[in-house]
Amino acid sequence: MPDSGLEGLLRELSPQVLGALVRRYGHFDLAEDATQEALLAAATQWPGEGLPDNPRAWLITVASRRLTDLLRAEQARRRREDTVVQWTLPEEHLAPAADRRAADSDDTLILLFLCCHPSLSPASQIALTLRVVGGLTTAEIARAFLVPESTMTRRISRAKTGIKTSGVPFGMPPEADRAARLDTVLHVLYLIFNEGYASTSGPDLVRSELSAEAIRLARIVHRLLPDDSEVTGLLALMLLTDARRPARTAPDGTPIPMSEQDRSRWNSEYITEGVALLSEALPHGPTGQFQIQAAIAALHDEAPRAEETDWPQIEALYELLLRLSDNPVVSLNHAVAVGMARGAREGLAALEKLDDRISGDHRFHAARAHLLEMAGEDAEAVESYVEAARRATGLPHQRYLHGRAARLRES
Repeated sequence: MPDSGLEGLLRELSPQVLGALVRRYGHFDLAEDATQEALLAAATQWPGEGLPDNPRAWLITVASRRLTDLLRAEQARRRREDTVVQWTLPEEHLAPAADRRAADSDDTLILLFLCCHPSLSPASQIALTLRVVGGLTTAEIARAFLVPESTMTRRISRAKTGIKTSGVPFGMPPEADRAARLDTVLHVLYLIFNEGYASTSGPDLVRSELSAEAIRLARIVHRLLPDDSEVTGLLALMLLTDARRPARTAPDGTPIPMSEQDRSRWNSEYITEGVALLSEALPHGPTGQFQIQAAIAALHDEAPRAEETDWPQIEALYELLLRLSDNPVVSLNHAVAVGMARGAREGLAALEKLDDRISGDHRFHAARAHLLEMAGEDAEAVESYVEAARRATGLPHQRYLHGRAARLRES
């Protein structure tokens, strides 16, 4: 098997193996260590020996043996009777074997629920999800979020400790909590995707490894919950948005506005799949935020030229989204849609009504600059572009905004 194929298989199996071990034995930290060692053994042995008949069972068997060794070592360090009683070796369990798949079950969704436990901060939820379910190393996660590896190590350790001390059992949340917990899972995946698609800091606009990982995890959740319309809507939204990634940046990394992008470079396969998923989701169940956002993305993607974008329909969809969410970014996007559908002056009037939660954000000033430029108010537009650049935290956005201001000055 090619190295890329083996890497993909191990990444897919990693959360299933870890979930099987945690479900049977507990001990989240030790189970993760054992899983990583089993994956390393597979990466070393399988290229020369060939794939076993049941790769998942092979990994679980190796990980279980290693977990036994780790637990015995832990017992040797903790001889006090009240501690030893809490540790149970795998061979002493009466539960079903870890590699027995009840009804071909997959514990990945349970792991996602565990990583997105509401007691954890959003930053911890994201880090733990990428580490445990995504299979990224701590160094990779730290690099993606531009923090020292030691900082990310502490963040992930605190998250694991938080789960351990919470006493949450490994299993699906109670029915009464499941919808809220699923909302948290989807929100975390959405945050991961957004940070990859439009980085909030650092030298690069796009971190494709994060957006690709978010799409991969969303596909897993969709496979496990195919009838959930919001899960389907989130996957559709990611695909329809990521379809534009190849045309989003200039060779120097500067953002290219959607209206100026070469649409022939958009990923047509992602657009086709995203539209099909959206068509599948909308008729079933309540229409949620991700489905509406996916519908907006589809309208952008299906327009042959920027001038043919159905802005009145986009404005209407944002109005519907506002009924479901008081997110200030939604309000900002709605104001821009108003300007595109009804004229720059009306868009500017809508902007002025926004509250302080967004008026200090660089996106507010960038949108204001764009609408002022549309209205022919070049001097005020330059001021807003400069202010947006001052407030932007990402270098690509700063370069783009200063460039727009410079071009207006020269015109």
